[in-house]
Amino acid sequence: MKKNEPNWLMVLRTVMPLGLSYIPIGLACGVLLHAAGFNHLMTALISVMVFSGGAQFLIASMLTINAPMTTIILMMFFLELRYALLGSSLSRYLKGQPLPFIFAFAFSMNDENYAVNYLKFATDKHWQPKQALLVEHYSLLFWTVSNIIGSLIGSALTINLSVVDFALTALFIYMAVMQTKSRLTILVCAMSAVLTLFFLVLMKSTLGLVVSTLIASLLGYFIERQLIAHKPESHLLYKIHDPTGQSAMEESDK
Repeated sequence: MKKNEPNWLMVLRTVMPLGLSYIPIGLACGVLLHAAGFNHLMTALISVMVFSGGAQFLIASMLTINAPMTTIILMMFFLELRYALLGSSLSRYLKGQPLPFIFAFAFSMNDENYAVNYLKFATDKHWQPKQALLVEHYSLLFWTVSNIIGSLIGSALTINLSVVDFALTALFIYMAVMQTKSRLTILVCAMSAVLTLFFLVLMKSTLGLVVSTLIASLLGYFIERQLIAHKPESHLLYKIHDPTGQSAMEESDK
């Protein structure tokens, strides 16, 4: 931080790499949302209210195949449930903050600005909650503007809706790879794939995705608990890599 540099400029400098990385995927998301039937206003609203690339790609994909609204809501619920865990890891840094501040912070948190704030809180003792909230607002601004521009581009182009399925598949493969930290994660992914095929055939509905995801998550949780309690040296718990850098941040925090 430069001497006498305004706080808003210092935070903007911190979040700029994240903001720039939002532009290409935000444009793509805006184009796909427009192809799924969202006008410019609705694209802006969903960008602000949802603020999650994975969820917004999911919405676009499910709408193009005319999935039931209940299925879309349930899928979003389980997809976004991880924010309860992410938020809890930041709670110690937000002690003493008023309830409206906590609400605003939770409302605008996503995976990427969480990572920026966690790293700053863990490595910079001068990092303040108000600065963390500003990081979230800057990232939300970058994302929303990118989505709106993408929607405008989409209105000027003819988009083949089959691209939506490809984009969603590529996005979730990326998310799965980035979260693969142990052999147990690979096992759970394999179980989830098998269960998904089984329940899709059995239920003949996309609701099978919700059921298979829930069962695979619960199985993974209980298997991990049992291994940690009784077989901590199991090969399934062997760390492959930590793509998020979480371990390094935790060590720095200690």
